[in-house]
Amino acid sequence: MSYGLGAYKKTSVKTASKEQILLMLYQAAIKNCRLAIDAIHEKQIAKKGEHIGKLQDIIIELVNSLDHEVGGTVSKELESLYDYILHASTQANINIDAKPLEGCLNVLNTLYDGWLQAVKNMKTTAPQTKEG
Repeated sequence: MSYGLGAYKKTSVKTASKEQILLMLYQAAIKNCRLAIDAIHEKQIAKKGEHIGKLQDIIIELVNSLDHEVGGTVSKELESLYDYILHASTQANINIDAKPLEGCLNVLNTLYDGWLQAVKNMKTTAPQTKEG
């Protein structure tokens, strides 16, 4: 069963639009942030480190995808927020403290909600094309 799920996830990513992939990355970052918070509360230090590592990998990918020439001020502000998440999650990892991760989770949820709304707006304002 896990093979089928893995194959489904790979296919989902390969066929997803850039916008869908961005939303998937945010969902995964939020999930790992929550799991790291839970691991800290449950004193599961290894799991905390694992989830923070995954969170940071996703954030680094998001940083690397920024295009300051196209995005201008918005991309620079996003980079600042991503830097905050990287710094706060590192502090949470070092100090085994969930509080910085809660701040990261708030930022991630806000960004996800904003991107989700932007994607919905794009779909409703995009010109409809007819095939046939």
